Amino acid sequence: MDSREENVYIAKLAEQAERYQEMVEAMKNVAQLGTELTVDERNLLSVAYKNVIGARRAAWRIISSIEAKEVERNENESKITKVKHYREKIESELTTICNDVLSVLDSHLVPAATSSESKVFYLKMKGDYLRYMAEFSTGDVRKEAGNKALAAYKSAIEVASNDMLPTNPIRLGLVLNFSVFYYEILNSQDEACTLAKQAFDDAISGLDKLTDDAYKETTLILQLIRENLSLWTSNKGNEDDGDKDDEDD
Repeated sequence: MDSREENVYIAKLAEQAERYQEMVEAMKNVAQLGTELTVDERNLLSVAYKNVIGARRAAWRIISSIEAKEVERNENESKITKVKHYREKIESELTTICNDVLSVLDSHLVPAATSSESKVFYLKMKGDYLRYMAEFSTGDVRKEAGNKALAAYKSAIEVASNDMLPTNPIRLGLVLNFSVFYYEILNSQDEACTLAKQAFDDAISGLDKLTDDAYKETTLILQLIRENLSLWTSNKGNEDDGDKDDEDD
């Protein structure tokens, strides 16, 4: 068993044991070999980081909500300070994870990508983790993360539109997350709805040409897009934290 096979095997063991940080480290070793990942390897890397970041994104939302309620209730300063410091601790962890992913993407995965699917997958992933940074950041840091995320998503959309069918799950997952970015980070409901609706309509017209497995995967993402469209059009002008991206799968 060579080092690549060994790391992939360790990553799969770590996934079964739900030890996701170790899964991340194993797949980083594979990514740093400088060759294009297989679909299986690519998915292992994505799942590893998704689980590492997902728990902390959820924790940040909970603690931020508690902090807002403590401030609203005008609780004593000691409590508010403790909650604030705890939130900042989670934000520091989130920043470390996002920077780690972005470094692997920029240094290894994006340069080594040759297929259109790989390019879109990694550019989408780059946009996603920059979006996550923008979620909890403020001021210039949020603005910079937002601008870089927009550029990554746009680059991915350009490749996907030219080289991939409207029913391709990777292309649809990109549209799903890009539209959430428009809505949540840029506060652009019209852009979010236009992008999502166009992708939904284009994909619906091609569903009859899909195999059973592809149909299932495609319709799952279309359902998330439709749920977002319904939410955004029914809550115009109101903030809502119920938007779906592909981290909710």
